[in-house]
Amino acid sequence: MDLEKAAALGQPSLVWRAGQERRLRMILAMAGGRERGRVLDNGCGVGVYLERLKPLAKFAVGLEFDRERARVAKARLPAILSGRAEHLPFPDGSLDLILSHEVIEHVDDDRAALAEMVRALRPPSGDAPGGRLMLFAPNRGYPFETHGVYLRGSYHYGNFPFVNYLPTAIRKRIVPHVRVYSGHQLGQLLEGLPVRVVHQTVIFGGYDNVIARWPRLGRGLRSFLQFLEGTPLRVFGLSHFWVLEKT
Repeated sequence: MDLEKAAALGQPSLVWRAGQERRLRMILAMAGGRERGRVLDNGCGVGVYLERLKPLAKFAVGLEFDRERARVAKARLPAILSGRAEHLPFPDGSLDLILSHEVIEHVDDDRAALAEMVRALRPPSGDAPGGRLMLFAPNRGYPFETHGVYLRGSYHYGNFPFVNYLPTAIRKRIVPHVRVYSGHQLGQLLEGLPVRVVHQTVIFGGYDNVIARWPRLGRGLRSFLQFLEGTPLRVFGLSHFWVLEKT
C-alpha cells in the first residue's frame, strides 16, 4: 500500500462487501428513479459503485482524480474520465444523479466541488423535480480518525482514537491531508447553493474486516452500532449521508 496516497486520497473499495451493499441500497432508496437517468460517480475510485449503477442508468460515467485508480477503473468500465471534482466536464443541468462517496474531504476546495456538482444537476422542470446529489462524508463525531495521521514527517495509516475531538488548529497539524465534518459545517458549505436537503443522517460502517476476523463478535458489533443509527447516539457514527435536490 502507498501509505501517503492512502492517507491523502483515501483507500478505495477494491471488493464488494456488505457495507458497500448497504450503502448502495440507501442510494437507490433515495434516488427516486433518477438512477435510471444520467448518473455520475464523482470520485469513483476503482469503480465498484459505478459498476452496479451502470446497468440501471441511461448513461453512467465515473470521474477520478488519481490516474492510476482511473486506469484500474477503466479496465472494468470504459466510461471513466480523469479530472478534478472542482471542474466537472459536464454542461449545466445535465445530470440526474451524482454520487459523491467519501470524496469532498480530500479535494482542494470542498465548497467549489459541491457547487460544481449542484451546477451539473438538472433543475426542476414542470412537474419533474430536480436532480439529486448523494453525499457521504466523514463525521467529526466518530471516535476514530480512519485516514491516518501525519507525525514526525511521515504518514501513519490506520485508525487513531479521539483525533477528531481535538481543537481544529491542532487536528489540522496532525491530519493536514483530509477534512472531517460536523453536520453544522456541512450545512455551512451548502449556504447559498440552489439545493434543498431531502434527507440527512449519520451512519455507522459495515465493519466487514472485523467480521472476517471475528465473525460472531463483528456481526454483533455491526448490529448494535447500526441499531444506534435510530437513536441520538448516531452523532458518533462514521459518516454523514445527505441527499440534496436541485431547486
